[in-house]
Amino acid sequence: MMAASPEAATLLEVVHETAYRYAAPVTLAHHLAHLQPLHDEGQALQAFQLQIDPPPDNRRDSRDSAGNLQCHFSLARQHQTLRVLASSRVRLQPRFAGLQPAASPAWDSLAAQLRYVARGRFQPAAEYALPSPFVPRLEELRAWAAPTLLPGRPVAEVALALMRRVYAEFRYESQSTAVDTPLAQALAQKRGVCQDFAHVLIGALRAFGLPARYVSGYLLTRPPEDGPALVGADASHAWVQAWVPGTPGVPSSGDSAGWLDLDPTNQLVPDTGHVRVAVGRDFGDVTPLRGVIRGGGRHTLAVGVTTRLLSDAAEPARGGDAGHDPACSQVCTGPVSAGPVVATR
Repeated sequence: MMAASPEAATLLEVVHETAYRYAAPVTLAHHLAHLQPLHDEGQALQAFQLQIDPPPDNRRDSRDSAGNLQCHFSLARQHQTLRVLASSRVRLQPRFAGLQPAASPAWDSLAAQLRYVARGRFQPAAEYALPSPFVPRLEELRAWAAPTLLPGRPVAEVALALMRRVYAEFRYESQSTAVDTPLAQALAQKRGVCQDFAHVLIGALRAFGLPARYVSGYLLTRPPEDGPALVGADASHAWVQAWVPGTPGVPSSGDSAGWLDLDPTNQLVPDTGHVRVAVGRDFGDVTPLRGVIRGGGRHTLAVGVTTRLLSDAAEPARGGDAGHDPACSQVCTGPVSAGPVVATR
């Protein structure tokens, strides 16, 4: 795969603001954030700043097992508001130029290679072929996907066909699901948001032993090229990576080797309008911001994301709004040792 020319690159700026207001003082808080975009051969992170107010008493930046940048921070003093502002500047290169789905390996032979064999060679991608907390193995999902997985069909063709089916058969409907809506419910009601569509596509591939990853990130809803506006006005966007090693047009080296990005919400292969922040087994691995707090009582949450072309003098393209963010969750408790747990969007 040839490197993209500098002229093909897109420079985007993303500002992601999360604000909590608590009815009662919070006396202790521990948070985990996945807000720093990835940096690799297709996506160059030129600048990143994370502002936290009130300033945390402790902060630690690290990488998780999937290579995502994460930030742990804690506050051990009383506060009734929390504001987290992440600002990023990212240069994106086209990553799937010359994609040839028909030249990818057969899906069934690829799945057979990943089956466990005692003392066999370990393939890291096999981890993403297993069920996970938000993507359990469902017989009804396997039955839904089965007509697409004809014996010997190229794996990239299978992944693209399943993506098109999600787009055609499911309806995007904001607020139709919650962050903890079971996959079985989203499948049954055939509607949801980008998180649900990503989980459906991941579950369909895994049902046949094919690795698939969840991607969290941001979307330029008004693409730089002439084309229709994209859907996904959640404050964060979500899509899928399917493992299709050996497919012409898919990276063959680096952290993204063998992974093909698919956006079922918009029925497209992401190009230079999708900013990748983190990859994981499902939403739970890459939640933009989550935490455990003591106190606080009831709270309100406001999230806003602005994604814009830095070379574009037009108004910023909105990638989110100031409402609830289905890709942002916090676990709230009473005293740390006891109390009900409530997940919020």
